[in-house]
Amino acid sequence: MYENDYALERRLKELDPELHQRFSAVVFSAPYILSKYKTLFPTFTDHSIIHSLDVIEFCNKIIGDQIKMMNADEIYTLLLGCYLHDTGMGVSKEDYLEFTPQIDFGDYFINHDKDDIPAIVRSYHHEYSGLFIKKYANFFDFPSKEHQFVVTQIARGHRKINLEDKKEYPITYPLNNGNTICLPYLAALVRLADEIDVTAARNCLVDFKPTSLTKEIDIIEFAKHEAVKNLQITDQEMIVEVETDDTKLIKELEKLVEKMQHTLDICRHAVNGVCKFTIHQEKVILDIKKAESR
Repeated sequence: MYENDYALERRLKELDPELHQRFSAVVFSAPYILSKYKTLFPTFTDHSIIHSLDVIEFCNKIIGDQIKMMNADEIYTLLLGCYLHDTGMGVSKEDYLEFTPQIDFGDYFINHDKDDIPAIVRSYHHEYSGLFIKKYANFFDFPSKEHQFVVTQIARGHRKINLEDKKEYPITYPLNNGNTICLPYLAALVRLADEIDVTAARNCLVDFKPTSLTKEIDIIEFAKHEAVKNLQITDQEMIVEVETDDTKLIKELEKLVEKMQHTLDICRHAVNGVCKFTIHQEKVILDIKKAESR
C-alpha cells in the first residue's frame, strides 16, 4: 500500500518513466510560472508552487488505494493539472487582452460592470488557466493533443464548470496509445483538493499587512486561513481543525465549511456511480478548539 507522500509521483515513475520525465520537466519551470500571480494579487492567498504541492497531497489522500486503478496517463495528467490549474492567476497583460474575448462571461458584467482586471481574472482564472495551457502547450511538451486537452479541462474544471457535461468531461476519454482517461474524476479531485486547501500554512509566504485600502473580503479570507490549523482526511470525513474564540469568525468558518461540503457533494455526484472510481469522503466537519493563550 502506498503512503500519501509523493504517492502519485512514485507510481507514475513505476508505470511510465518517460511520462514521469516529461512531468519532471514541467515541475522544474512551474515555480517561476506560478509566482506570477503576485503581479495581480500581491497580498492574496498563496497560489504559488506550495499551493500546487498541497493540492497534490490532498489528491493523494482522497484517492487512497484507488491509485492502483489509475493508469500512467491519468496520473500524469492529474499531476500536471494540479501544477497548472492556477496559471491563469498570473496572466500577463498581453495574454489577458488575447484571452478575454475567448471567454464566455455570460451575464457576469451585468452585475460586475465596474470590476477591474484583478477582479475579472480572480473570478474566471480557471478559464484563463485553460487558455494559458493551450497557448503554451509546446512549452509543456505534452505527448499528444489528447493529453493537452485533458490537462486543459482539469484546469478549467477546478471551479464553476459543470463536471457532468459528458462532452466536456467524458467518462472514458480515449488516447492514441489505447489508454482511456476518466476526466470527471480527475477534474473533481483537483476541484476538491483546491477547495480544502485552507490551512494557516497557506499564508506563510504572504506578506499581508492590511491598510485602509484593503478590501474587507481579503481581510476576512486571511483571518479564516489563519484560524484553520489542520485539515484531516479520513476514509469518510474531512475534518477542519480550527483555533479561535472569535464568534464572528466562527460564523465565517461555518460558511467556509458549508462551501466545502457543497463542493464535495458536487464532486461526489459527478463521480460516484458514474465511473469505476469513487470519492469515499461524505462529510466536512468543523472541529473548533479555543485559541491557545499567547
